[in-house]
Formats: sequence, C-alpha cells, structure tokens
Amino acid sequence: MKNTLIIKNLIKKNISISVAESCTGGLLSAQITSVPNSSKVFNLGIVCYSNQSKKNILKIKNKNLNKYGAVSLQICKQMLENLYKLSKSNLCVTTTGIAGPGGGTKIKPVGLVFVGIKYKKKTQIHMFNFKKNFTRKKIQNSTVNKIFKLISLII
Repeated sequence: MKNTLIIKNLIKKNISISVAESCTGGLLSAQITSVPNSSKVFNLGIVCYSNQSKKNILKIKNKNLNKYGAVSLQICKQMLENLYKLSKSNLCVTTTGIAGPGGGTKIKPVGLVFVGIKYKKKTQIHMFNFKKNFTRKKIQNSTVNKIFKLISLII
C-alpha cells in the first residue's frame, strides 16, 4: 500500500499517530503531514536526535544510554513507551539508528536501525540492517518505507 494511502486509512479509521524520530530526522513526520487532512490524526512529531534531547524530552535515563547506546533495542523501546505516555496516541512510532556515512562500528554498523511501533496494547521492535553501501538518504528513506509497510500490516 502506498504511503499516502496508509495515512488516508489512518484518517478514515480515526487512528491518532505520534512519532519520535532520531535517524530519520523528521522525514517520517514530513511524509505524514504531506497528506491533506493528516492534522485530523497526526498528534505529535519529535526529532530527538541528540542524547540530550532523548533525556530531556523522552525521559530516557542517562544510565540506559550509557549501558546500551542510543542505537539499541532497549532505547528504541523506552523511546516508544515514553512517547506513548506523552502523546496518548493510538499509534506510536520511534526510530533510532546509524544513517552514516560515519558513526558505525563492527557491532553497530552504518545501516543499523531500530523501529518501534506501539498500536493499542501491542509493542513491536524491529531491527533492520540496511546495506552498508546505502547512502544516508537511502537508509533514511528505506527506514520510512519500512515503517509505512509495518503500519499497513497492523491497522
């Protein structure tokens, strides 16, 4: 299902959505709000790019950032749970990853992305490892497209 159709489906079903983006840098919010009438369901969009903003806005504990790193399943899940508490939206989505071209390690390579989705009471955390030869833009766009595909499967 095309991304625009997925947003129209959220509008039709009156499913509110909020997002907290790190590696996608607002791209997901931009695609959602590019659809007419998305204001009927789009509740909140946060770009928590720095660890400081993750701590201040999403209340991620410093000890967890130090223990797991910002790009981790654990932080993605905490971002998701805290976004849900903050927004009270039916559907919440979070992203954290390494879009490159630098910043990767052997354990956490460029292209590693975690996506969290909470719909109603069900929480899902997905890990993607995009090809390391992908550009930053391709990793960000691929992440957003994966998110829309995942949303289409649950609504």
